[in-house]
Amino acid sequence: MYIPKRFKVTDTKEIWEFVNQHSFATLVTTENSIPVATHLPVTISKKDDDYIITGHVAYANPQWKTFENAENVLVIFQGPHAYISPTWYTHENVPTWNYQAVHMYGAPRMLDKDELRDTLAILSDKYEKHRDPAFSVGNFTPELLEAQLKAIVGFEVRVTEIQAVYKLSQNRKEADYKSVMNHLQREGDSDSHKVAEQMEKNRHLP
Repeated sequence: MYIPKRFKVTDTKEIWEFVNQHSFATLVTTENSIPVATHLPVTISKKDDDYIITGHVAYANPQWKTFENAENVLVIFQGPHAYISPTWYTHENVPTWNYQAVHMYGAPRMLDKDELRDTLAILSDKYEKHRDPAFSVGNFTPELLEAQLKAIVGFEVRVTEIQAVYKLSQNRKEADYKSVMNHLQREGDSDSHKVAEQMEKNRHLP
């Protein structure tokens, strides 16, 4: 991923929080030199200093067959993004886009049945823990659980490289930075508001 120096993010805590907040990811592999992608929820965990991504795809999705010969796969996490109008600056400029994204690379490994069941429980618990009543994989009957496990393929990616970018007008002078935030706050979509919130947060970082 092309990352201008000013937009590069290296803080591991910040990256960790970002990927957990935006964990609906894009899994990219190649088949006969052609990129293949699936959009899916994943879980991210840490073992010592390593990030480990786990997820699953449908057995009917042939992408899992690319894992066997894949030295690396790419998992993309994307946050809010918004168009930036040149009319928001105090001088002549061009249109651009503000966004946040993290790319993680690593070798895939397919999970066995027990590992897959455990990852399903972790994934559902993440999104159900605040609900009442909350769903749990333990609610499945043994027959339904067995059928579901046969219908999906679990995978794990041990991350070997991380690339992170926050393009949030860091290259603009204070007046323009503030103007961009103010205009985004007045836009009619939630992504623009979230980008403005992130800009406000980053504004106070050292």
